[in-house]
Amino acid sequence: METPISSIDKKNFIQWFLKHYQLKKRESVWILNYILNHNQLLKKVHFVRDVKFCPRGIVITSQCSSEVPFRFYKNHLVTTDAEKSFHDIRLNQDEDLFIQLNFNKSHQNSFYASVLEENPYVPDDYFVTKKDKILAEKLLDKTVFEYKKKKLQMEIDRALDELNQERFIKLSNKLNELESSYTNQPKLQKQ
Repeated sequence: METPISSIDKKNFIQWFLKHYQLKKRESVWILNYILNHNQLLKKVHFVRDVKFCPRGIVITSQCSSEVPFRFYKNHLVTTDAEKSFHDIRLNQDEDLFIQLNFNKSHQNSFYASVLEENPYVPDDYFVTKKDKILAEKLLDKTVFEYKKKKLQMEIDRALDELNQERFIKLSNKLNELESSYTNQPKLQKQ
């Protein structure tokens, strides 16, 4: 967590959220109100995206969103029972609690963005698939190949202009080696 969000900012945001959105589960309102009234707990609350990766987190959804109404995650166990979640929150007020709110245009809401923190538990490769990595590597290989090929061709042209046969032969051999090593690699497929 890079920049800590003040408890006052979190409190103001939760109050605003409760005033402007109707939640799919009434227990979600109870949980948010409980958090509002307990400053020690409020200090441990972090609003994030992709809460499913966090050691302890809640997904709360408003009526205007098609996402799941409620989820509580604790150490990779998931429950939809808000009462059990509330009990855990009450008993473990000194543990970090990560909250993901799902509501209409949440990604565009500046107030939500002001309390949103980067999720430190999201895996590095979460946004990039293995296929994406392979395609990126192939694209990079092709780009490097094209650059080296163009550079060698320019040097070959210069050797021809200067009538430097020895340099021409040396550079031509390098170009042939480069092309044969690249043609033996798997190709980047057009999608």
